[in-house]
Amino acid sequence: MDSYFADLHIHIGQTTSGKPVKITASRSLTLENILVEASEHKGIDIVGIIDCHVPEVLITLKKLVETGECMELENGGIRFLDTTLMLGTELEIYDEACKGPIHILAFMPSLDKMEEFSSWLSSRMTNINLSSQRIYEQGKTLQKVVKSLGGLFIPAHIFTPHKSMYGSGVEKSLEEVFDSSLIDAVELGLSSDTTMADQVGELHQYTFLTNSDAHSLPKIGREYQKLILEEPSFLELKMALAEEGGRKVQANFGLNPYLGKYYDTTCEKCGLKPRAGQKECENCGSTRFVKGVSNRLKELANKIDKSRHRPPYIHQVPLQFIPGIGPKTLDKLKDMFSTEMNILHEVPKTELKKVVPDKIADYIEAAREGRLQVISGGGGTYGKVTGI
Repeated sequence: MDSYFADLHIHIGQTTSGKPVKITASRSLTLENILVEASEHKGIDIVGIIDCHVPEVLITLKKLVETGECMELENGGIRFLDTTLMLGTELEIYDEACKGPIHILAFMPSLDKMEEFSSWLSSRMTNINLSSQRIYEQGKTLQKVVKSLGGLFIPAHIFTPHKSMYGSGVEKSLEEVFDSSLIDAVELGLSSDTTMADQVGELHQYTFLTNSDAHSLPKIGREYQKLILEEPSFLELKMALAEEGGRKVQANFGLNPYLGKYYDTTCEKCGLKPRAGQKECENCGSTRFVKGVSNRLKELANKIDKSRHRPPYIHQVPLQFIPGIGPKTLDKLKDMFSTEMNILHEVPKTELKKVVPDKIADYIEAAREGRLQVISGGGGTYGKVTGI
């Protein structure tokens, strides 16, 4: 058994030929660039690319396998240098049981299975070539199809105010829209952590995932998990989510929830945070608020169960969030220490000080130890690191 870093929610901005995939993502997020960034710069062992249903992406992957640049693994997944790609897709559900759109992640073990899934999706989507498209099908039917193909089904960023299971899709229980037995794990999202999510009784049975939902290359790895596996393959990932044979999530690395974009409730119009019980924004008079994850969880909290052992949730602060680390400083650090995972976890403070000012080295050490001071975000605006 060994440890592997995994970020399972990364978008493609455009195809190799330049056609858009995720409209809101950076155009530099091509399949090829993601693989190079993850393997050579980030130090991520497993990446879930969640736009692999797109026909041109599948064609590109097939060509990379044919030329030998990538290799399809016997136990599922595609190998590129030091990184394994998991073939995923993000879909939007809004069926008759759903109060609002819900995003889910589905992963397939092989190119053949993803091709079959893409073909099935094509008659149920407006545009198979774009990311996170609405599927005109019942959520429970989708679950059964994913499972029939040997896939994994994971509700995405489950507390985010928009397009998530608890943020907009259900009133109280996930069983309003899904078959609970056909869920392999749940993704928490940037504004929550294990302690917060474990207040919801029906989630106790599931493995918690922390992923970046990256819309640009620098955002890859801003949240991730460390997995205990025999090898970085689809089969081993599936076993880890089910906690079988010693495979498991060893640790979750996620943003301090205060740094997420939706931790606090804010005015939809001007972004001011209301006082408790306030119905009207004292700044602009608006009565519309974006409900924060912290507030939504107060509505959902119903049972704290400490009988299930959870891996540690480490409040990770991405290097880009640390004051003083701009693109040039980050490049200097990576030139010296190779990958961001090394910088965040391995490089001694004494070595960091040889490359960056003492204050930045102090910030990195404080980030490792959870000592950074932050102010909370909300309404689509990230929180900020304010000091040590």
